[in-house]
Amino acid sequence: MKRRAGEREKELKKKKLLEELGESKLPYLTPADADFHHLQKTKYSKLIFKKSDTVPEELHQIVQEGFLTLRKHNCFFQDLVRIKGKDFFTPVSRILIGNPGCTYKYLNTRLFTVPWPTEGCEIKYCSPQIYDACKALIKLNDYLHIEAVKSIQGQNLLDTEDIKDPTVIGREQSAATLLMEKGSFSKDQSSCYVPEDDYTSLNNRTSYNLTLLNYMDPLQMPYLKQEPYFGMGNMAVSWHHDENLVERSTVAVYSYSCEGSSTEETSDWNLKGRDPAVWHVGLKVAWDIETPGLAIPLHQGDFYLMLDDLNMTHQHCVLAGFSPRFSSTHRVADCSRGTLEYIFGQCELALQNLQTDSDSTTVSLKSLETAVVKRVEEIHNEVEFEWLRQFWFQGKRYLKCTDWWLKPMAKLEEFWRKMEIMTNLVLQEVRKKEQTEEQRNETISCLLLVLTERQRLRNEWTARCQSEAAESLPEEQKPECHPFWTKEESNMPLPFDLEEIIVHLQSLVQ
Repeated sequence: MKRRAGEREKELKKKKLLEELGESKLPYLTPADADFHHLQKTKYSKLIFKKSDTVPEELHQIVQEGFLTLRKHNCFFQDLVRIKGKDFFTPVSRILIGNPGCTYKYLNTRLFTVPWPTEGCEIKYCSPQIYDACKALIKLNDYLHIEAVKSIQGQNLLDTEDIKDPTVIGREQSAATLLMEKGSFSKDQSSCYVPEDDYTSLNNRTSYNLTLLNYMDPLQMPYLKQEPYFGMGNMAVSWHHDENLVERSTVAVYSYSCEGSSTEETSDWNLKGRDPAVWHVGLKVAWDIETPGLAIPLHQGDFYLMLDDLNMTHQHCVLAGFSPRFSSTHRVADCSRGTLEYIFGQCELALQNLQTDSDSTTVSLKSLETAVVKRVEEIHNEVEFEWLRQFWFQGKRYLKCTDWWLKPMAKLEEFWRKMEIMTNLVLQEVRKKEQTEEQRNETISCLLLVLTERQRLRNEWTARCQSEAAESLPEEQKPECHPFWTKEESNMPLPFDLEEIIVHLQSLVQ
């Protein structure tokens, strides 16, 4: 409900902004404009942009080879996302790579990390080349983490200096260079100094646990949306705030546009605005019509950082050029509810209410307290709709890289089956009429709420799996509706049973 309310609020803001604009467009600046750097410093100071020549050449080489390897092995997929109750394919193809067991959710879609090489974690990749690609991305991740730490500390120093000496405002030195001069860092980037008091906060905001890789060839896209506020041209990704992040965490984006002689920056481009042949990142102050926007060109190996609360106070979009482009977008995902460790913990919590008798064949519930029943059934829904159905809706895509997720999913399926049994046990108990009428009605009312939601979501997921869009996917990418149960092995409530059960429960309420 909260998500839907947030979507409605965004739509209203967008509608109001477009109404205020009418036929006119807001102004925006590129680096070619005289006022660009002043605007960036005053209104977009938490955006740090770095040219490719600041990155070690060896890192460029292995990362860019990694992108091409993943593309060659068909590891990028357009997501079938849910927006305002409808399914849409993203124009951009994606793959999520990161810490084992992590997930990232956006637009009602949970992506599951292809694990990058991690000490103590056994990961079997489909080929040595995919292993090399994932290893390259964790090296890029480490590099961008250090760059983010330096940039945040650099901004803190600059803020202090600005108060003491106004002339510092005019300097065009990078934060990193200033830090080197002040002696806060050695020449060796890996030994950057982090004050003890700030370490935990700084680490939490810059330790990227995953990267969402993007790929798009604009010339293969039949249609791209036009940027609506500034007239910036074709958008690969519309205006947005990145979702599901640790608050005030940094986002780092490494860009690799496959530029060639036919798609290099147009040499005779003299119209006002951005060169349409070149990829750009667009930025604007959220829901503001007073501040001009920015459009910054992205070339091979450039990267940028969105520090602190920039992702919350500003919105960004990606403006398509003519050439294919990869990007690696490193994030500190909010994994409080998005890791295997978390969901396994929830399952174990739910199963504490299941008691197996000494003969190991008879099971019963330890408690019928409404709060306990409610907690178990909500976890039941979470496992089914936030994990199992999300995973299988994406078909067999993850097997392109690794089979790592199959074992944890099998374990979650086993937990789910036990929770289905627990639902049946509750239903049996309320039919016995051994509780007081008040307790029984309370339990039934609790069950009705959770089971009605379960039935609604089962219907919705089934419809999504059978939609025209889903049916259009290649065979290995087609959603699997509910492979985690079969009718034959089940004496538990299946989707087609729940409506009858709900009607029966309604009749029992006194």
